[in-house]
Amino acid sequence: ETLVWPEQTARLANLRAALKIAATVKPRVVKGDLRGSDLVQLCNEAPNDATLVIFHTAVLDYVSDLGDREAFAEQAMRLSPYWVSNEFPRVFPSIATRAGTSWPPGRFLLSANGSPVAWTDPHGASLEWIADEA
Repeated sequence: ETLVWPEQTARLANLRAALKIAATVKPRVVKGDLRGSDLVQLCNEAPNDATLVIFHTAVLDYVSDLGDREAFAEQAMRLSPYWVSNEFPRVFPSIATRAGTSWPPGRFLLSANGSPVAWTDPHGASLEWIADEA
């Protein structure tokens, strides 16, 4: 809760509600390193009849090496037909350059399977679709 600004009462309420659900449901949390084989092992645990989706938001900005981030992206697209990324535009420059010439300040870039699809609020409060110019 210390990372929520005092005036963000709705966000704090959402966080508390989510923590209450997590305390009841007790989701499985897996420790791993996305730069290695841990993601492969985790994906291999998915049931054969499941639709595997690899999703991340505000994670890869903490991986400083662009090569490591690109290797993760390549691995995600090999492992799943559905890779959804919601990150700062600078995280994947090759995707961001296809999102247009101006990047809205303070927005994340939502991409699906390596294609830019929308600009988002970093905390999920809003979304603006990127026009398909094809």
